[in-house]
Amino acid sequence: MEEFVILDQSYLEEMASLYKSAFFGEPWNDDWSDEEQLTEYIKEKSGGFRAINYGLRLDGKLVALSLGQITHWWEGTNYVLEELCVSPEYQGTGIGTRFMALIEADLKKQDVKGIFLQTDSDKPAYKFYQKNGFKEVSKHVSFFKGF
Repeated sequence: MEEFVILDQSYLEEMASLYKSAFFGEPWNDDWSDEEQLTEYIKEKSGGFRAINYGLRLDGKLVALSLGQITHWWEGTNYVLEELCVSPEYQGTGIGTRFMALIEADLKKQDVKGIFLQTDSDKPAYKFYQKNGFKEVSKHVSFFKGF
């Protein structure tokens, strides 16, 4: 049975487990073996001001999650999607597209005007977002300075 849910901090352990399984392997190879670091990351991404975290459960198991928050901008109210993932066993089955449609429907009910996100252009997520109607913001640039 499919269940679309709003995730709160009571789902923290499940969120961390799903996130780790989705990003630990190819093509991301994110080493989330430090459980404390992983838990703190999920807390930070899911606990912001005006956070809305969505989940999709199949037969009682969390198989997809979206962590983000509502932000206000002069162009309108947006959902800034910080993290989205689908359990590896369900990737490529259409679950991610179904989940995104449920998220969009819920946000439209809240009069949110759009979804903003960042992703790497060399990862499968890039094509997933394009397939689901997202457009690249050509003038947007991300910066990072390591030290």
